[in-house]
Amino acid sequence: MSEAGSERDALTRVQHVVVKIGSALLTNNGQGLDEASIGQWVDQMAMLRYRGVKVTLVSSGAVAAGIARLGLPGRPSSLGALQAAAAIGQTRLVECYEVHFERHDCQTAQILLTHADLSNRRRYLNARSAITALHEFDVVPIINENDTVVTDEIRFGDNDTLAALVTNLLEADALVILTDQEGVFDADPRIEPHATLITEGEADDPAIAAVAGGSGVLGRGGMATKIRAARLAARSGAQTVIASGHQPDVLTRLLKGEVLGTLLKPHFAPIAARKRWLAGQLKSQGTLVIDDGAVAVLSDKGSSLLPVGVSDVQGQFRRGDLVVCVDQAGRRIAKGLVNYDADDARRIIGLSSARVESVLGIVEANEMIHRNNLVLLDGAGQ
Repeated sequence: MSEAGSERDALTRVQHVVVKIGSALLTNNGQGLDEASIGQWVDQMAMLRYRGVKVTLVSSGAVAAGIARLGLPGRPSSLGALQAAAAIGQTRLVECYEVHFERHDCQTAQILLTHADLSNRRRYLNARSAITALHEFDVVPIINENDTVVTDEIRFGDNDTLAALVTNLLEADALVILTDQEGVFDADPRIEPHATLITEGEADDPAIAAVAGGSGVLGRGGMATKIRAARLAARSGAQTVIASGHQPDVLTRLLKGEVLGTLLKPHFAPIAARKRWLAGQLKSQGTLVIDDGAVAVLSDKGSSLLPVGVSDVQGQFRRGDLVVCVDQAGRRIAKGLVNYDADDARRIIGLSSARVESVLGIVEANEMIHRNNLVLLDGAGQ
């Protein structure tokens, strides 16, 4: 077996896989639901389940299916029209999956999520509990972003990100992103005819991110979002494969170790569940500017952030809110749950922990952010 193949041996031992299918595949580039292809992917997922693999499906396509059913010429620009298209398309999409899974005596359940469902720790745990229970009942969860109610301010941005967060949420072994491309190429194959498929690499490799292209007409994502999703999924130790959904039996072949698409592997050991949750949060309430010494101890030693290392506080936030830590040049270093309200934080920046009580009259915590509630961002020493 080739070296590339040997790297894929881990895929043959996967016990839980998250499968994400994009809009362009599901709707044949906007021509309505491609029911024949959906049936084939369902057949493959049923085969994986027969082999004892848990399958969680993250499916795009609601908006695109709704656009086709309404006979619209393209993706609407207004939020209201998008939400209407999602409401119409979602029922048709789930019905199609249900019909095909029933051929295999398999029940399905629809789960619609927003960013708010995963940004609140209690709701995050509730979502995990509900999906875990579905698997215990031998039901296939079909997950999509709740486009009917979500706003631009609280949306995931694309279902690649949602699929990665679900992979983290469930601690799945692998994420398979099916797209209309064969995988990640070293150049844009639509422009460069001699572009070569990258069969494997590390999810955090900046060289791979640098060659990612843009999104298509129907979807919000693109190859860049898929690579970012791979980096996010890697935080829980999951491998990600980006492959063409047009390949015959692509899912079953991938989980037999066949070299298809692009395999993006985690470089670092999985991070703890709480830090994995922190890593997945997309919205922060404020910013802490930290000095070079703080950058060094956070990146090299995994220490807590102390008030003495903070030089500026931006925004308004409350104790326990998520804030981002940036260096003097504005580069994002870390994010975490802050121990002080913004006004109190401004009063103690630059001070040693011993002086905090004399300024505030009380010590909420010695740290501005405790290391257990802090996670480094990509490229910041992880």
